[in-house]
Amino acid sequence: MVKLLRYTEYVYLVVAVLSVYKIVALWSTEPKETYIFIFFAIVSLGMFFFRRKYRKKFEARSKNNDNR
Repeated sequence: MVKLLRYTEYVYLVVAVLSVYKIVALWSTEPKETYIFIFFAIVSLGMFFFRRKYRKKFEARSKNNDNR
């Protein structure tokens, strides 16, 4: 389960990187289309850090339960 959480973190990071790439590629030609990719990049980065914090909390809780 923890490995799955670790992989989903990085999926969000990949989406953020791809969104930033698309922002840079479209900025000079179609700036209005970049707003959706800016939104995706911000949400993806937020979800990456949220999932990371949640996974570490889950690992710590599992480790404490195993030590009992």
